[in-house]
Amino acid sequence: MQHHEFLARVRELGEYASQDEAAKVTEAVLSVLAQRISPGEVDDLASQLPAPLGQTLAQAKQAQAESFGIEEFYRRVAERVGARPRTAQWDASAVLTTLAGAVSGGELNQIISQLPSGYAVLFGKADLAS
Repeated sequence: MQHHEFLARVRELGEYASQDEAAKVTEAVLSVLAQRISPGEVDDLASQLPAPLGQTLAQAKQAQAESFGIEEFYRRVAERVGARPRTAQWDASAVLTTLAGAVSGGELNQIISQLPSGYAVLFGKADLAS
């Protein structure tokens, strides 16, 4: 998937007014995700995404994954985009559902396996949330 295609899909799912808004939300969500998963997984994910998205992940990568729940994930995304946590849930879902369609099934499973079950629904994988 090309960078513009990724952003177009996020824009469509999130019902954003512009490609720039979709890009801002995408950067925020990927940056927070990069803090939550292992550095090696960040690298693996970055390798499957268009270069600008991979760079966003690389810049946000931590030396060690932080452990925080879904509410803290929303709070961090909301802080980055200047929104409320409920809006950040919508934003995260638009980006992570797009991400789920852009990477291999094996990569997606590796990411989801590093997250508590509540995150699976954000990737459009509600069946994994239980």
